[in-house]
Amino acid sequence: MSDALELYGANTGNSLRAAIALEEAAIAYTARRLDLRAREHDDPVYLALNPTGKVPTLVDHAYDPAQVINQSNAIIQYADARAPGRLSPATPGPERMQVFDRYFFFVTDVIAPSHAAFFLRQSGLDKAADAMDERVINHMLFAESFLTETFMAGAQFSMADISAFTIITAFRDRLDWKQLPRLSRWYHSVEARPAVQRGLNAFRET
Repeated sequence: MSDALELYGANTGNSLRAAIALEEAAIAYTARRLDLRAREHDDPVYLALNPTGKVPTLVDHAYDPAQVINQSNAIIQYADARAPGRLSPATPGPERMQVFDRYFFFVTDVIAPSHAAFFLRQSGLDKAADAMDERVINHMLFAESFLTETFMAGAQFSMADISAFTIITAFRDRLDWKQLPRLSRWYHSVEARPAVQRGLNAFRET
């Protein structure tokens, strides 16, 4: 762990995506767990880093002033840039473009609608939320077709797998895994990765 790089977060999909990316990229960091129930994300000290009060937030003290990143997907790309070759192929070409294509599939077609469904449900629009969730699940089912090799974008684990894994985890009890043999094999293989496990545990209560 290193105090030069701090990752503030909680046990949320967005925070876990960021933690897994740093772990898979072998980038040292210190996890700073925020208790959302105690509303620690509304503390003025944290709001100075992230005015929206959301998690995660990455603070890189190697810069003066410190570099602050508030978006989980930007943190994943930060990790990719810091450790070329670990979260996407280092050499430009079709393989690298496929990683980004699949990565943004999960970011825009799965994660974003899932977030929209959450806010619709909070507003009492349950039917609209259910329809959005159905769309999310259908896109997850479509991802079975991506798995012609070991991972979502080919033979190498990548940022596409990180985004896919965390959102599919949130819906795992709603999927008919018997009908998804390739997705099931992929999911268990990603879940068993030591770096993924470290990321999943980054913000657990001790």
